[in-house]
Amino acid sequence: MQKYGLIGYPLKHSFSIGYFNEKFKSEGIDAEYINFEIPDIKAFKGIIDENPNLCGMNVTIPYKEQVIPFLDELSENAAAIGAVNVIKIIRQKGKVKLVGYNSDIIGFSQSIEPFILKGDHKKALILGTGGASKAIFHGLKDLGVEGTYVSRTKEPGKLTYEELTPEIMAENTIIVNCTPVGMYPNERFCPDIPYELLTPKHLLYDLIYNPDTTLFMKKGAERGAKTKNGLEMLLLQAFAGWEIWNK
Repeated sequence: MQKYGLIGYPLKHSFSIGYFNEKFKSEGIDAEYINFEIPDIKAFKGIIDENPNLCGMNVTIPYKEQVIPFLDELSENAAAIGAVNVIKIIRQKGKVKLVGYNSDIIGFSQSIEPFILKGDHKKALILGTGGASKAIFHGLKDLGVEGTYVSRTKEPGKLTYEELTPEIMAENTIIVNCTPVGMYPNERFCPDIPYELLTPKHLLYDLIYNPDTTLFMKKGAERGAKTKNGLEMLLLQAFAGWEIWNK
């Protein structure tokens, strides 16, 4: 039996385990998907060594960047982004080769492209600076949209939430939440942006998919903005991950 899995911490609300095990069952695939909840990335090597039938892995918070030193090779996209969410495990003649990919960029780009084609969107604010936000930055760039990171702390080339002026909010008509703020069970919270400056020209995209409609999205909708959650992106990146493992 083939084995696939997810590394991250915590993994209580993981989408992947249910999705892939249901896929294996419905399609008659002799495989299982397991969560590897590890509090330290140093445990990653042990997972590979102790599971000889492990063929592929997904990577989630907080290890999309930390896992890279453990890998033998990166795809062009993963190298450019500097974050990995899919690992293909190649076993040949007793040797193990780990190749890192990024399917987040595929899922996000396919999910948001229809909105960009329909609207006059040239600039975007990317809330958060973790591994997922890097994929979003490159996905937007590929679609001709200039992204700017927004961070809680002052960093070169990035804005802080306090610096989101009316001019900046008017200019950046896409706002993507790449932070966990507003995720279940903390759905009463939302990123600290000036929601009163939003208009029907704005698109608020939240990578969170639980709850379906986050407070970030609700506040945007109240101002007439278009909103979208991260479920479609999640599905699309899962499809892409399966293709990577089996190509």
